[in-house]
Amino acid sequence: MDDRKIKVLLVEDNAMNSQLVHYVLERDGFRVINATNAEQAIRIASDESPDIILMDIQLPGIDGLQATGLLKQDPLTAAIPIVAITAHAMRGDEERIRAAGCEGYISKPIDTRALALIVRGYLEK
Repeated sequence: MDDRKIKVLLVEDNAMNSQLVHYVLERDGFRVINATNAEQAIRIASDESPDIILMDIQLPGIDGLQATGLLKQDPLTAAIPIVAITAHAMRGDEERIRAAGCEGYISKPIDTRALALIVRGYLEK
């Protein structure tokens, strides 16, 4: 897949985390669209059809796992791979994340050197 055409929807309410991930992915040739909450993410996913969604789990209002469930129920967005971004990668969390419909997760703090490779890996699955 040509990275220049890969559209990433980043759902992150923390401005510093969002800026960091946005910068790292754009530097590696991805197009990044930001959302700061689940409602905005759902609207953007329907309108923009991103290639992949990076979803923070702890969001204000509807959390990332609930948003994932809603996206997976919608025929317009059901096929978009969603990868959770979480600081809470503890025993049992992976099962909960996968049960919600995520392909997997990326732990915070994010390894900026490996992020683009990790995103590409999820797109190749």
